[in-house]
Amino acid sequence: MFVTNLEKDFYDVIQRSRCLLLVNFDIDAICACRILQQLFKNDHVIYTLVPVRGIQDMINAFEENCEEIRNVIMINCGGTLDLVELLQPDESVVFFILDSHRPYDLCNIYSENQTCILGKPDEENEIPEYNDIFRDDSTDEEDTDEGSDNENESGQSKRRRLNEEDILRRSERRKWIENRATILFNYSQYSYYGKSSAILVFEMAWNMSKDNLDMAWWAIVGSTEQSILSKVESRITVLEEGSLQAHVSRLTRRQGADINKQQQQSIVKVTYDKDLQLALYRHWTVEASLKYSMPTAVSLRLWSIRGEQRLREVLAEMGLPLVQSRQLFRAMDLTFRQEFKQMVEKLAGKYNVNSIIGSSFTLQYGYRFKYSASDMVYAMLALLDSTTKDRQPQRCFLDTLDCLSRTNKDTVEDGIEKAKLMLHNIFKTAQSILEAKQVQNFGSFLYLNVPDRNIDTYLFAHPHPLIMLAQFALKAYVNCSRNRHAPEWPLVASAMFNAEEGSCLLVGIPPVCEDQPKR
Repeated sequence: MFVTNLEKDFYDVIQRSRCLLLVNFDIDAICACRILQQLFKNDHVIYTLVPVRGIQDMINAFEENCEEIRNVIMINCGGTLDLVELLQPDESVVFFILDSHRPYDLCNIYSENQTCILGKPDEENEIPEYNDIFRDDSTDEEDTDEGSDNENESGQSKRRRLNEEDILRRSERRKWIENRATILFNYSQYSYYGKSSAILVFEMAWNMSKDNLDMAWWAIVGSTEQSILSKVESRITVLEEGSLQAHVSRLTRRQGADINKQQQQSIVKVTYDKDLQLALYRHWTVEASLKYSMPTAVSLRLWSIRGEQRLREVLAEMGLPLVQSRQLFRAMDLTFRQEFKQMVEKLAGKYNVNSIIGSSFTLQYGYRFKYSASDMVYAMLALLDSTTKDRQPQRCFLDTLDCLSRTNKDTVEDGIEKAKLMLHNIFKTAQSILEAKQVQNFGSFLYLNVPDRNIDTYLFAHPHPLIMLAQFALKAYVNCSRNRHAPEWPLVASAMFNAEEGSCLLVGIPPVCEDQPKR
């Protein structure tokens, strides 16, 4: 069932006893978790946090921590599964589902007590009626029992019992089953994403008058991750940005009224302003940021033989010397730093890269801690997907969670350095795939496989880098394809997940022509 009054039917309930917090490995879930942790800390709520990467992890985490647990909070996991059937919990256990994955499992939606979905139903996605999906077959069972008790009746007697009423009942049941199958197919044929879980938790804190600028920033980062990975359509992103900007303005005014002039330099500042959608350009060189950002790399075809020359031509036309473009942005001459945005804006239309002109939120704390929301997302993605034999996923999860703390600047900087390497490797892999023409056309969809011999194979055993590689490859393929149907084709990408088990990771990317990203 859906829970719309989160304060009364969710937050007040979980404060009564220790709860289990199961959090998926994605940035939106981590941001939502961080907001909840802050609320729990303020209200002295006892909880156990367990990160989960898949269904088996979720089952193991529940079995290991279910003793004396009555409330389980699922963040970006569990919503698309029948939790009661999967986990077999005691009747006293209640699952609170905070999941941006869609569509929800119908058993969770129509559960009366044991599964509670936080938030309102999606207006655009019609949920099937209960009677169209679930049916009480006790009458049919009684008919069957009667038939078995009378097995010794004569053939003539049996034929008499098979009257018109039985035939109509069976015909009606067949039609109901066929209609149910059609409804379920239409409901579950696509997977997609709904509202950011971080924003939902932040709005709950706001309604309880327990919100602050840090929580607003975490909600911004969670929403930005959805935008960077194209999880939601651009229209929703714009609406969410407007709502978050209003919250930031309100909280900034409230904060300003509570402090004196001596404290001005140490407060948190979140600003929303016009910005370039170039990856990490404030912490990288201009040349590298232009080369490894997807919009510019695709529009300028930087993976091609002439790509390097074309990039130099663009820099020359901007009036930016190579010496300046190849040193860190913060080390460039002040004049070039101040005019860089205007330089890019003048050439955006000419080179068809208008998508890099946009707006962004920026967090500043003191003089040295200043990062945009996209910087934070890239850093967190790189930390989250940096697992190795010596570095366990749980350690990566905790480091990513620490990224959201203003006192852990070193962790953020480490994440940014890892993000640079990640974006570089994604570009190089996409370049080799495109040059070798390894994007295969299967008529109704495109397919690519990351070669096992690739030196960066370990990177693409994680979903987020593989998604970014697939998005890059699809847009590049469409950009240079002469087939007019290319924008209508989705892409499926695969990469080796576990060589010992012979398993692979698959991701699906919707067509370029569709703004609503359903997979």
